[in-house]
Amino acid sequence: MKALHINGSDLTLDELREAVHERRPVLLDPDARLRVQAARSVVEELVESNRVAYGVNTGVGKLSDVRIAPAQIRELQVNLLRSHAVGVGEPLSEAEVRAMMLLRANSLAKGHSGVRTTVIDTLCEMLNRGVHPVVPSQGSVGASGDLAPLAHLALVLIGEGEAWHSDPKSRRPRRAGDPHARRHSAREALRHADIKPLTLEAKEAISLINGTQAMVALGALALLAAQTMVDSADVIGALSADALRGTDVAFDERIQRVRPHPGQTRSAANLRRMLEGSAIRESHRECGRVQDAYSLRCMPQVHGAVRDALAYCLQVIEVEMNAAVDNPLVFVAPKQVGGQHSAAAHGDILSGGNFHGEPVAFALDFLGIALSALAGISERRIERLVNPSLNEGLPPFLANGAGLNSGFMMAQVTAAALVSENKILAHPASVDSITTSGNKEDYVSMGMTAAIKLKKIVGNALNVLAVEAIAASQALEFLAPLKPGRRAQQAMAAIRAVCPPLEHDRSMAPDFARVAEVLKRGDVAAVLR
Repeated sequence: MKALHINGSDLTLDELREAVHERRPVLLDPDARLRVQAARSVVEELVESNRVAYGVNTGVGKLSDVRIAPAQIRELQVNLLRSHAVGVGEPLSEAEVRAMMLLRANSLAKGHSGVRTTVIDTLCEMLNRGVHPVVPSQGSVGASGDLAPLAHLALVLIGEGEAWHSDPKSRRPRRAGDPHARRHSAREALRHADIKPLTLEAKEAISLINGTQAMVALGALALLAAQTMVDSADVIGALSADALRGTDVAFDERIQRVRPHPGQTRSAANLRRMLEGSAIRESHRECGRVQDAYSLRCMPQVHGAVRDALAYCLQVIEVEMNAAVDNPLVFVAPKQVGGQHSAAAHGDILSGGNFHGEPVAFALDFLGIALSALAGISERRIERLVNPSLNEGLPPFLANGAGLNSGFMMAQVTAAALVSENKILAHPASVDSITTSGNKEDYVSMGMTAAIKLKKIVGNALNVLAVEAIAASQALEFLAPLKPGRRAQQAMAAIRAVCPPLEHDRSMAPDFARVAEVLKRGDVAAVLR
């Protein structure tokens, strides 16, 4: 695969997916290299002139008034990484750490951080050669960004901490608890990958640990999953609507046109396409039912609102992916020599707050709320499929021999449990704040908390949709010989490839897991193409 050249300005979510999941090689763009070098010269000029700048030759946070002697600047870099590497909890996954490294490298490549190019090159080499720092998931309040997670990541650059090392040609993820994973000391992992540890110079440690890359990494991966999930929800919702002999009138293009939210328009179009050619729909076109329940009739409005929330989150995430978010920031002004720009540069080093995670925290909370709604309406459709008071013409709980067999009775309970858990998780983290760093950091974003709970919401929503997919497929088979439309049959084939019909009671837990994986891969959403 052609290498991805990062420059800090135009990294896309799809390119992140390629680098993280497909291991697309990553390199520093040549033009960006020149900008990084120019910013570095500003830092070096400041150090040589012994002028004071926060984080360059001072302590950090509440200790920003403490001046650091030139001879101690290298020691300061090591101390900053060690003192900030205080994370606890389950390590982040390989994919999450890869996303963090890519995002950190891309932000530094923007040319406002003042690091040497070798720092960015080393991050890229770690990505390309399969060195993934062990990064505990907890310990960030999203204040000066994700200080603790990024410190654990940065420690590996100097040969400290721990890292997983895997064959860069392998796409198989290496995780904690995997008996085939290779967890090493950082120095050993770098040695296996033929990467030399760095000795960090002035400002480089604070540039590595200041930023929002942990919360953005988790948020970007959640967004990728959500984009597939909302398409899957349209497909599965259409299966349920057909199985419950619902009408497609509510999806009429004229209805959407007079309330033209983009997401609503798209979901309605998907639902119409899914129901095209359905013999089931034709069989009851003249029935006496006037309209369906909201969980069927209002799918365009609910699924569409989720889509619009995703669009907003994508805008925020892609801005943040290409932002300079450490502190202080370097702004270069080229020197004039005989009317020409010289290679030397001077500029300003300004202290601000781009590291604050509030924009991202809001977006991640919003995404969690939206996906909770997507799972919630799915569970209501499951209830209609299995409840004998609501699923007219279908067996109670979709069971062959109901009574002797319980069918999907407990499957709905599982979905209800997950939806109720999401209601708790969807409470926004970003409304909270807690004072840190001696009251210097007195209003924080809690963005990483939003990201961690969002990851759980994504998993719960995926499992609810898996339950609905299996239940809707089971219900449609009870309506044979009538068949749904072509796209619906394709979706059912993808589901049935890993989950046979429920002839008699069995443990369905393995079915849920296999179908969730099918949904995650996008096999069901693919029928909309």
